[in-house]
Amino acid sequence: MATPAAGAPPPSLLGRLASFGRMIKFSHSIFAMPFALAAFALAVRREGFDAGKLLWVIVAMVSARSAAMGFNRWLDAEIDAKNPRTASRELPSGILSKPQVLAFVVASIAVFVGAAWRLNPLCFALSPVALVIVCGYSFTKRFTMLSHMVLGLSLAIAPVGAWLAVRGQFEVTPIPIGLAVLFWVGGFDILYSCQDVEFDHSLSLHSIPVRFGVPRALRLARAAHVLAIAFLLTVPLVEPLHWSYFAGMALVFGLFGYEHSLVTAEDLSRIDAAFFTVNGWIGVLYLVTVLIASLLK
Repeated sequence: MATPAAGAPPPSLLGRLASFGRMIKFSHSIFAMPFALAAFALAVRREGFDAGKLLWVIVAMVSARSAAMGFNRWLDAEIDAKNPRTASRELPSGILSKPQVLAFVVASIAVFVGAAWRLNPLCFALSPVALVIVCGYSFTKRFTMLSHMVLGLSLAIAPVGAWLAVRGQFEVTPIPIGLAVLFWVGGFDILYSCQDVEFDHSLSLHSIPVRFGVPRALRLARAAHVLAIAFLLTVPLVEPLHWSYFAGMALVFGLFGYEHSLVTAEDLSRIDAAFFTVNGWIGVLYLVTVLIASLLK
């Protein structure tokens, strides 16, 4: 692992915080957050809006994701150092140390458990289960090609958790949203992992592209996104929504199609655009769609 240059001035507090933010890709919280907020918006139609609960839901989501990303970077530091695509990350490059990252993970876990405690007893009781899922994902590529789906599951619990934060009990409404997130995230992670297929194969790491090759992996990613769309279409069956929901879904479906048009087996150069930009817009558009359809109903 690289170390900072000798004689370099120690980074400032803001510089260190920025390094942690880059390490966990803080800006990518936008992926699952809109779906959690959509479930929250549907739940408060029955309970009434509570700004305090919204704040703690956001804190819980951000801290859980921070813990999961930090743990992933800590666990995979040696693997990332060998991969030319990831060797410049904060841990392999020596900008952050493994003890610093581990301390960050522990602090994030503490914040998450505290936020769950502030929400309600059920969220607090389930917080260890959520942590096992979101942190356990980091081990899965070492033994199963279904690691993409485990990542999807780790984000799929966000809308269910947001619903539990408001309602304090399990109900049907957030389940199709969670299943849609599972296949949405699993699908775009398959796309993303296509760029590492040769490296992963050389280290005996497991993924769908490694197992089936890039062309078939792209088809499986499309199939996962078809399932995600199907589950999104079932939401009005369990929760009354205005017909405008389907108009918004038409736009969401268009973004899915555009995402897949950016990536082919012969040209993976636009994966970042498909992974980061388009998926961010899918989440935001879905939240706006649910808010409008809920208010009009």
